[in-house]
Amino acid sequence: MPDISKQFQGQTVITTFEVTPGTAHDLMEALEDAYAAFIRHQPGFIGAGLHMNDAQTRICNYSQWQRREDYQAMLRSAEMRERNRIISSLCRSFEPVMYEVVAVF
Repeated sequence: MPDISKQFQGQTVITTFEVTPGTAHDLMEALEDAYAAFIRHQPGFIGAGLHMNDAQTRICNYSQWQRREDYQAMLRSAEMRERNRIISSLCRSFEPVMYEVVAVF
């Protein structure tokens, strides 16, 4: 489970997906399956959350990893590359961005 704190020393990744109401639930199912079957079992994975806006035009994913290299290794795996091809076909775009926690209120 993600723990948002300033003391967190790992890697935080926030990914935003642009979708249509017609593909939002299909993409959410693909992401849920990716986490349940593959991502959560990868070395360094700590936790993640999936969020969908009310208009079903954006999905946001928040994930935490022990190290940046753990996240990058997961992305480079053959299984995740194949899953990302499917994910890409279900959205207009997606952008993973690495962050550091600066403050929590």
